Amino acid sequence: MFAYCLFDLDGTLTDPREGITKSVQHALRSFGIEEPDLKKLEPFIGPPLKDSFMEFYGLDGEEAGRAVAVYRERFAPVGILENRIYPGILQMLERLCQRGTRLAVASSKPTCFVKQILAHFDIEKYFDVVVGSELDGTRAEKEEVVEEALKQLGILTVPVEKRHSLCAMAGDRKFDIQGAKAYGLTGIGVRFGFAKDGELEEAGAEFIAETVEELGTFLCGTEA
Repeated sequence: MFAYCLFDLDGTLTDPREGITKSVQHALRSFGIEEPDLKKLEPFIGPPLKDSFMEFYGLDGEEAGRAVAVYRERFAPVGILENRIYPGILQMLERLCQRGTRLAVASSKPTCFVKQILAHFDIEKYFDVVVGSELDGTRAEKEEVVEEALKQLGILTVPVEKRHSLCAMAGDRKFDIQGAKAYGLTGIGVRFGFAKDGELEEAGAEFIAETVEELGTFLCGTEA
């Protein structure tokens, strides 16, 4: 159906909840904040970390920057591999590549971490382009990531009105759908990730996949 497809990483290709929430817990502890319920930290999965520390725990910009640094002290050596690939993702990626679809990862996670995770699960070979944020905090917004991915795929110059049928963006949070809409892509929400009830609908997702199999069927036109 689509010649190009962008995928979010966390909550779309892999389930990173253990590594992310435990690393957030570690960062909060450095500020004297004890949060024993990891479920409460799942909203950190998806948006830029600095923004989340500010929004959910009231840290100012400087404090949030320090929290991100402490988070990475645990995430980089340990949390990054407290992760699992969703069942069926590998088969879906293989099928998409077989039909000639060019694939990209567009994540708010730092690019170096994204590439390490893709390599760990041996799925980096399916992606023509991998774009994330930078460790210094730049290119953290999903719109910026999507723009760079489209640029590297060579389709940023395609008229916006033609991109909708040419390229899709699949993700589990409103930020992914907003990024897709900002550049005229077909926005696909996945329910098996970490969106709140109604989040994907409110963001304007044009299709919502309840399972990996449904996502593959929509993208490929056949069973994933």
